[in-house]
Amino acid sequence: MISRFSFPTNVVFGAGAAQEVGALAVRLGASRALVVADKGVVAAGLIDPVRRSLQSSGVTSVVFDGIDPNPTDENVENGIDLYRQELCDLIVGVGGGSPLDGAKAIRLRVSHTLPLAEYDDNVDGGRHITSDVPPMLALPTTAGTGSEVGRSAVLILKSTDRKTVIFSPYLMPTYAICDPELTVSMPPIVTAATGMDALTHNLEAYLSTPYHPMADGIALHGLRLCARSLAKAVKEGSDLNARADMMMAAIMGATAFQKGLGATHSLAHPLSSVAGMHHGMANAVMLPHVLEFNESSCPQRLVEVAKALDLPGSAEAVREWVSELNRRIGIPERLGDFGVAEAQIPMLAEKAMQDGCHLLNPRACTEAEMRALYAAAL
Repeated sequence: MISRFSFPTNVVFGAGAAQEVGALAVRLGASRALVVADKGVVAAGLIDPVRRSLQSSGVTSVVFDGIDPNPTDENVENGIDLYRQELCDLIVGVGGGSPLDGAKAIRLRVSHTLPLAEYDDNVDGGRHITSDVPPMLALPTTAGTGSEVGRSAVLILKSTDRKTVIFSPYLMPTYAICDPELTVSMPPIVTAATGMDALTHNLEAYLSTPYHPMADGIALHGLRLCARSLAKAVKEGSDLNARADMMMAAIMGATAFQKGLGATHSLAHPLSSVAGMHHGMANAVMLPHVLEFNESSCPQRLVEVAKALDLPGSAEAVREWVSELNRRIGIPERLGDFGVAEAQIPMLAEKAMQDGCHLLNPRACTEAEMRALYAAAL
């Protein structure tokens, strides 16, 4: 079997890295930047050092803060309208996965005019995406999605009312500028939820079925970083070493999941689009149930995870470790704690089956099994 590997992201990593935005913008030949964020990022002042760096290098900027917690196609169209109106030639995404994914989709829209649903990875929409997109700088302010190094944008499309993955190497930011200082102001519960997103990426990537030993090695070390520093980052938010570990774990998770993800993500995506749950929180609640579901299908893989984490060498030990970590960092155990109702399960399960992530899960999933997993977590 032939496999294709690629790890080409340009990463600038370390405390103070945000100060390099202006110089990188000039290197890319930019004169006017659209800074894409959400209202929370703007209110927290996290775009201020970014704009100062741009200004000091002679690059003007305009802010688009109309990105929802789960970005939509409407957000994207509003963003591209401002980009064109202001004659921008650079996109700078600042924030968590939502602003970064929104920025990527706006970037796509600069030169690609098909309905966004036609770029859906489920229908091989990436074949329509070409290299003629403007440059983009990505500055994460959370440590979870790893969107700053990823090739995908995840949006809720009005036409389908589900989370849709748009995937292409051409969507990868030109530079990922990863400054752990930008994550220090994250509240503990956001640190916990985004950190569990990074953990889930690494774990599901390692357990997914494709052959990719490079991604496997990255995923295992990403899990080690989560084990070492997630709880500390939640409890001691000013600890820059813990923040740096989690930022790297997020990068490693997103790098590793080019290999694939699994059923946890297929279950989590509808929990965002239908029930409004934070994506990382949905992953955290569903992950122990999916691990139990998968135990008989990938026992040796789970033993290898246990060894990497210095746990007793069993699949059950990994599941128990994840559940205990959730409790330590304040993640509620049940979907019902987030207002998810039993009556929603049929719709959630139908949408989970439409999501392509489960196709690479180590155990094949039926719609009935998806319903049972939701019910177990309720």
